[in-house]
Amino acid sequence: MPISPVITVAISRFEDLLALGLQAVLADDPSVSVVAQGVTYARIPATLRAHRPSVLILNAGALPDLAAVRGLSIEHPVTRLVLLGDVTSAAESAQLLAFGASACLTRDTQGRDVRNAIHLASRGLQLMPIGSDDGGGHVLDPLLTRREGDVLVLLRQGHSNAQIALTLQIGVETVRSHARSIFRKLGIASRRELIGAGRPLAS
Repeated sequence: MPISPVITVAISRFEDLLALGLQAVLADDPSVSVVAQGVTYARIPATLRAHRPSVLILNAGALPDLAAVRGLSIEHPVTRLVLLGDVTSAAESAQLLAFGASACLTRDTQGRDVRNAIHLASRGLQLMPIGSDDGGGHVLDPLLTRREGDVLVLLRQGHSNAQIALTLQIGVETVRSHARSIFRKLGIASRRELIGAGRPLAS
C-alpha cells in the first residue's frame, strides 16, 4: 500500500486560544507536519520561501485587503492558502477563492473540517462554504477563474449585466458568457437562485 506524502503546513499568527486549538487539531493528524507557526503577516513571504509548505493557514483578519490573497497565490504557487477568520459573506468567500484561496473557514469550524480543508487544499482543490455558520462545504470543480470571481461578486450584489460590463470594462456579451459559466460551475440555474435571500452559492 503506497505511503501518503506528509502535508507540510505553516500557520500564521492567531490569538492564543485559536492557535492552541489549531496545534491540537493538527497534532492528531500524522499525515500533517507543521513547519512554522505564529508567523506574522509581514514574515509570511519569507517563511513561504524558506519552507515551501504545502498549505498555509492564514489569519483572514490579518489581510490588508482581499487582493493580498491573489499576490500570495501568484508569488508562492506551491503553497495553498486556507483562510481562517471572519469572512463575512459568501460573495467575499467566492472572491477570495477566485483570487487563489483554497478554503475560507470561519473561526467556529470544527477540527475535522479544518483537517479536511488542509487535505483538499494540498491536492489543489477548493472548498466553498455552504453557509456562513455551519463550517461545512463542498468542493468546487472545475474552479472559477479570477474574472468569473469578479463577475460573481457583482452578480451577488444584484448588478445588471450592463452595470457589470461598465464596472469591469468588458462587453455585455462577455458578462453573459461569464455568468453562464458561473451558473454551470456552481450548479445553479439562474441569477435569481444565485442572489436569493439566505441562499448558499450552491447546494
